[in-house]
Amino acid sequence: MPRAGHSVFLVRHGETEWSASGKHTSRTDVELTEEGERAARALGERLAGQQFELVLTSPMRRARETCELAGLGDRAEVDVDLKEFDYGDYEGLTTPDIREEQPGWYLWTDGAPGGETASQVGARADRVIERAIAANGDVAIFAHGHLLRVLGARWIELGPECGGLLALDTAAVCELGFERERRVLWLWNG
Repeated sequence: MPRAGHSVFLVRHGETEWSASGKHTSRTDVELTEEGERAARALGERLAGQQFELVLTSPMRRARETCELAGLGDRAEVDVDLKEFDYGDYEGLTTPDIREEQPGWYLWTDGAPGGETASQVGARADRVIERAIAANGDVAIFAHGHLLRVLGARWIELGPECGGLLALDTAAVCELGFERERRVLWLWNG
């Protein structure tokens, strides 16, 4: 397929204790586990040789540490639009915990009381996409699972709630780009 333009690499932070246990983590600034640190260093090997015009990271410690351990921390710009989906009252809870009180709860359509809706996260993702498109070369973005899923959905012009259809592991890399003039996903959850 004919590629055009530059690529945008989405990188989810390495494992934390909360991500390993399924706890919703937005505002709580948790650190990487030893496994998360190892995986972040391995990301450096995966991204080696790639020339990035722009490197962006969430201000949260887990994303910044992943960026640093991957060898790109000295070039990274912090972007507050890359903070995770704000889980509000559901911060630190797992989906089964939430569903005990709210049966059938689904983050992507229900949002979180005291937090954000998918549409609000989508507006932040759209601003990041504008920055990435304006870059004159490849872009690396270090951030969080749900935010990056929204960003992937918005990249291909789907609604932010469609991020729920794009699973994303810790320390995963995704490549977004262009096929001719259309925005496409070249790699997801790699």
